[in-house]
Amino acid sequence: MKSKREASESLKRVDYMTVYTSDLVKAVRKAAGNIEKPLEGFHVVVDAGNGAGGFFAEKVLQPLGANTSGSQFLEPDEDKTAMKAITQAVLENKADLGIIFDTDVDRSAAVDSTGREFNRNRLIALMSAIVLEEHPGTTIVTDSVTSDGLTMFIENKLGGKHHRFKRGYKNVIDEAVRLNSVGEESHLAIETSGHGALKENHWLDDGAYLMVKVLNKLASARAAGIAGGSKVLTDLNHPDLKGGSFREYGEAVLKLLENHVESDPKLQKAPVNYEGVRVSGFGGWFLLRLSLHDPVLPLNFEAPSHEDAVKLGLAVASAVKEFPALDTSALDKFVQTS
Repeated sequence: MKSKREASESLKRVDYMTVYTSDLVKAVRKAAGNIEKPLEGFHVVVDAGNGAGGFFAEKVLQPLGANTSGSQFLEPDEDKTAMKAITQAVLENKADLGIIFDTDVDRSAAVDSTGREFNRNRLIALMSAIVLEEHPGTTIVTDSVTSDGLTMFIENKLGGKHHRFKRGYKNVIDEAVRLNSVGEESHLAIETSGHGALKENHWLDDGAYLMVKVLNKLASARAAGIAGGSKVLTDLNHPDLKGGSFREYGEAVLKLLENHVESDPKLQKAPVNYEGVRVSGFGGWFLLRLSLHDPVLPLNFEAPSHEDAVKLGLAVASAVKEFPALDTSALDKFVQTS
């Protein structure tokens, strides 16, 4: 049996973060043709949410030449009041790109120079475009709540295959591994929450690595002489709604609903409300609003009985039936259960 001294002499302290961040830096340099500072001239703002991701500014972006002034909440500290919108930070600092992590850096998102957010469906679309450039035709595994527009973008525009699976980041990662084991190539598993993993990174749920892939795209575009900063990312992404602006379309839906409510004596619009259209009626209420990030109009309602809930649903369905681009199949199915 070894003595305590012998046992202690067999231990070796390893600064793993230095090894890890060095690998991330090397990946971006390689994508840019082995340029030492491929992000020189770029202004990238990081919001680490007072979690573990503060290293990304100092240990990854700065060695690559990026200006990280304006970055915030880089020190680990669970101070919820410290959280500010990364979008605001990008716009206030006139940055080229914003990167935000959750506290343990397994989820991430980005913001371009105009304040356009790359999260949920948009982040999946962006990562799919990047991965399918490298692996044409590969299968993209996502969770079950992605949009139909995302499927069309992946399959019709990018030439990939969209495999919509179950909720849960472990589920999508395990499914991608399973597909590869049976001969179907998959290089990306990602869900709308921002959890994502790549085959090249050993299927690790690593938000920092996802953002390195984004930086690779920026760096390689810069090295190739393509101007426009983060517009490179925006150009890769899919439109919110085919044929026009989703936000304008959604606002038109809400306006017509308001008019419909005013003409129905059984319904009453909430006198004080700060989001969407909230209406009382049949002993309950409903709220229809615009999603902040996705081409979706979430509908919530509550009633004392199923019958009353159906009446509320019918009121909404009747008001929005004039909008052919609006998918009301879930609402239609609910009201038909009466």
